Amino acid sequence: MIVSTRGRYALRVLIDMAENSGSDRIPLKEIAERQGISQKYIEAIMTLLSKNGFVDAVHGKGGGYKLNKKPEEYKVGDILRLTEGTLVPVACLEQDAAVCSRKNECRTLPMWTKLDEIVENYLDGVSIADLMK
Repeated sequence: MIVSTRGRYALRVLIDMAENSGSDRIPLKEIAERQGISQKYIEAIMTLLSKNGFVDAVHGKGGGYKLNKKPEEYKVGDILRLTEGTLVPVACLEQDAAVCSRKNECRTLPMWTKLDEIVENYLDGVSIADLMK
């Protein structure tokens, strides 16, 4: 599993928003400047986060973004599954993968399954609040 810039930047953006949240919405431009990420790239990430209920967006004058939950309620696993699509270490463990003809005699499948469980459990146990510390 290699986490793309989209996944890494989504985490940075959510941490930034949590650290800079107040009663007002945060303009995209401010987040982009603080994080050193292009506004256009963050816009694509924010669209994904907004459509999936992670942030609330208001466009136009006085608009910006706001977290929908407390930082401790945002789990890294959920964010990375959203941005990356999957966290599995091998293709045969993907949700819609075709059944492998070697599944019953595969000597490595138990190892990959255990690795997947470890990664998922770890990332689901880390929150944005944890990353703020």
